[in-house]
Amino acid sequence: MPAHLILGGARSGKSRYAETLACDSGLPVTVIATAEAFDAEMTARIRRHQNDRPAGWRTVETPVTLAATLREEARDGRCVIVDCLTLWLLNLMVGAENLSDPPDASQLPQLQAERAALLDTLPALPGQILLVANEVGLGLVPETPLGRLYRDEAGRLNQALARICARVSFVAAGLPLALKGTA
Repeated sequence: MPAHLILGGARSGKSRYAETLACDSGLPVTVIATAEAFDAEMTARIRRHQNDRPAGWRTVETPVTLAATLREEARDGRCVIVDCLTLWLLNLMVGAENLSDPPDASQLPQLQAERAALLDTLPALPGQILLVANEVGLGLVPETPLGRLYRDEAGRLNQALARICARVSFVAAGLPLALKGTA
């Protein structure tokens, strides 16, 4: 089954929507979690997400090597949730504060390689793949060059994924809107 990209803002209900789709699939579920807990608040957020999931779901933590993990986890008869691509992108931008001014993503070879690997891998994966990502382009323009680079790279990633995913949904206030395919 082709991949489904689920976009939304912070606290929009995008993760819950992905979890509902996974439950409705009736398939065994693996969650690929990309967040890293660097402080108490993030630790609490991660714990809250874990507690919201059914007990039988597997969780694989993958902050960087997403394409490789997807190749290992995606199988016919299995549903994989990636939550979330925006944090994964942030993990790939570690060290970006040392880039030239203005910062340029071409100076981040790991980001370029991992992004290309994801886009190359995704179309061939078996099973049901649910990709959760923030739509960060709806807010204010970030104040810093690095913030703008992050926003731009997130938008570019979402556009590239939307082109290759069979389904794309936007979630606002817990309500999914089908942008491509059916919600």
